[in-house]
Amino acid sequence: MSVFTEVSRAQLEAFLQGFELGRLVEFSGIAGGSENSNFFVSCSSGDYVLTLVERGDVEALPFFIELLECLHQAGLSVPYAIADRQGICLQQLNGKPALIQPRLPGKHIEHPDPAHCEALGRWLAQLHNATVDTALARPSERGLEWMLSETRQQLALSSGAQAEQLDAMLCLLAQWQREDPGLPRAVLHADLFRDNVMFDGHHLSGVIDFYNAASGWTLYDVAIAVNDWCLNPDASLDPRRAKALLAGYASKRSFTPAEHDCWPNMLRIAALRFWLSRQLAVDQHSGQSGVLIKDPDHFMRVLQQCERAQTGLPLAL
Repeated sequence: MSVFTEVSRAQLEAFLQGFELGRLVEFSGIAGGSENSNFFVSCSSGDYVLTLVERGDVEALPFFIELLECLHQAGLSVPYAIADRQGICLQQLNGKPALIQPRLPGKHIEHPDPAHCEALGRWLAQLHNATVDTALARPSERGLEWMLSETRQQLALSSGAQAEQLDAMLCLLAQWQREDPGLPRAVLHADLFRDNVMFDGHHLSGVIDFYNAASGWTLYDVAIAVNDWCLNPDASLDPRRAKALLAGYASKRSFTPAEHDCWPNMLRIAALRFWLSRQLAVDQHSGQSGVLIKDPDHFMRVLQQCERAQTGLPLAL
C-alpha cells in the first residue's frame, strides 16, 4: 500500500458526508506496497481504511466487493466495503474508484512462529472452502499467460545462472499451460504475505488487500503463503513453520494426490510470479516518490532454494 493519489482534508470531509460515519478526526497515508493509494481514516464512529484503486480492471471491482461480503458472511475477518446512505459501496474520489472499509484490529507479524503459521493455514483453507461452490469467478491478471510472457522478456535480458533458472521455469510454465495438472480450484487471495495479515497475539484478527484475488489453483495460494511465512534468512524453507502452515490448512481441507505431486513445482511457480512482478515494479516505478519498491532478487533466491525444499504436503487421514 502506497500513496499515488493525494487526498486533502477538505476533499475527504466532503467524501465522508455521504456516509454515516460521523465527523473526520484525522487521516494519514499508508506507506508500503506498490499498487493502490491507501489511507488510515479516523472518524468519531471508529477507524477505517480508504482505498483509491490505481491499477487493474475497474470492471472487476464489483467482484471484490461481492467476494469480501461473502467472506464477511462466512465469519472471516476481512475489510468488507461500507455502503453510503444510498446503499452504494463503490465510490469515486479524485477521479479514482474508492472504497472505505473497517480498519481491522491487530498488527503485522514480522517474525512468525509455527502457531502463527498454523492459524494462517487454517484461515486460507476457510477462504477456499467459502468460495469453492459459489458463482464468484475472476480470471487472474497475472496467471500462466502473463508469467510466460514476462519470463520470455526477462530471459532475453538475463545471462548465466539466472538465465538457466528462467529457461527451466519457461519449460515448466509451458508444460502446465498445455496440460492442466488437474488441481482443485477456488477463489484465491493470491497475495497472502505477512504485511497483509494481522494478529492479536496468536489470534489471526484480519486479512487485507484482496485486489489480486482471482480464480485459480488453491495450491498456488498455499505456495505463495509458504514462500513468505516460512522462510529462513537465507530464503530456504523452515520445516517447522512450513509443516505447521500446511497442517493448519489440511485440518480444514485435505490435499489431493495431484497436489502432492505438484507441490515442489508450485513453490517454484509462486516464487517466479513475485520475482517477475517485483522486477516489473522496478522497471516502472524506480525513483518514483512515495512508492515502495521491493527487492526482486529476494524471490530469485527463494526460487533457487525451492530446488532444495524437503517439506512435503501432509498425507490425508
